[in-house]
Amino acid sequence: MAPFSGVRATFASPLAKPATPPWPSKERVYARGGSALGLRADGKAYRQDVDGYCRFEHHAAIDLGGELGLAPLLQKIVDGAHDLVATRYGALSVIDRAGRIEAFVTAGISEEQRVRIGDPPVGRGLLGVTLHHGQHLRLVDPASDPRSAGFPAHHPKMSSLLAVPIACRSPFRGNLYLADKLDGEPFDESDEATLVRFATQAANAIDAVHLHEQLRAVAIEEERLRLAREMHDGVAQILASVNARAQAIREHLRAGRAEDAIQLLERLAADARSVHAEVREGILALRSSSSTDGIATALKDYLEEWQDQTGIAVDSELEPAVRFLPEREVQVLRIVQEALANVRKHAGASRVQVKLTQLEKEATLEVADDGRGFDAAAPPHDGRPRFGLVTMRERAQAVEGELEIETVPERGTRVRLRVPVGRGNLVGFRRSA
Repeated sequence: MAPFSGVRATFASPLAKPATPPWPSKERVYARGGSALGLRADGKAYRQDVDGYCRFEHHAAIDLGGELGLAPLLQKIVDGAHDLVATRYGALSVIDRAGRIEAFVTAGISEEQRVRIGDPPVGRGLLGVTLHHGQHLRLVDPASDPRSAGFPAHHPKMSSLLAVPIACRSPFRGNLYLADKLDGEPFDESDEATLVRFATQAANAIDAVHLHEQLRAVAIEEERLRLAREMHDGVAQILASVNARAQAIREHLRAGRAEDAIQLLERLAADARSVHAEVREGILALRSSSSTDGIATALKDYLEEWQDQTGIAVDSELEPAVRFLPEREVQVLRIVQEALANVRKHAGASRVQVKLTQLEKEATLEVADDGRGFDAAAPPHDGRPRFGLVTMRERAQAVEGELEIETVPERGTRVRLRVPVGRGNLVGFRRSA
């Protein structure tokens, strides 16, 4: 996994914790069904409904499941644990193979406090204790522990500490820390058990993100190989045409037909421009890939370069929250690239609009141009099949999407793709011969 040294921002947690704890601290609670039998410090027994708290803990774990990026997921983990156990501070350390802290994500510390504290910890003292599976820390007055390296200047004082490992199957290694309960009491066995359960859910979510990133890398590599083959085939066809025209020009010159030779030379120059554009567009497509920040980021980067290359203005509206599985994201990105390639080759457009929106579990992508359009029912003027449209439809089918093409001669073309953002089944994609 790549380093995450830049991840230190603190965000407000999306979770809404119960207004009051389900039972006071330092009480023995025996849960049975939807209620708990508690023994107060004064010896009086009481019964307490715990459904609300259990639902909150369940929601805290479920909230981790939809995140596809590691950096925001780590922040969600810290915020979720911090709210779940009701503490003043929370932190998560990402540990490298040498046992050093390479990233430190926090909750409960403001940006102003962080600036005053200075650099994040590097792994000395208690935060540098590598916790293996089954090892926990539950301390009162952590500064007095022999392993403590003390607090840096301007660091808030902490009277209690609870730490558990995040035991992942993936290469990720990290610890989850909480400090200072809001009620002022030290951490107890119940708090520790709650954090252990939450850390297990966090580990599962991190493993899922790691698998997602591996699938993304595989999908990108496979698509680059496919694009390279397509680029080779397209350029080979144009070069074959160039060769045929060159031979014809030679014959015209030998026969003294200068006018015919000049016409073919103009076509030859057009072929040269075409192959140059094909190569540049192919290189841009090979360089472009899905982004860990989401398809909106990948599209934004591609559209900026495409606009610079073609001179065709691009207006874009891209919702940054839209996320796909890696295989879907790659195919959706290629559909956009194919649609834009058609605009460059055939539309004669001066402006293109690209929109990406999401409504519930379905995303909609539109590519609209102000070009010449075409009669979809009529055969192509050059007699050749519209392979670009065929390829886009096959890609749409591969991601369980629906592709619509609206076009009117002299009034432009609109390509609309609707594709699910859930975890549906992916169909194998094969390009038509």
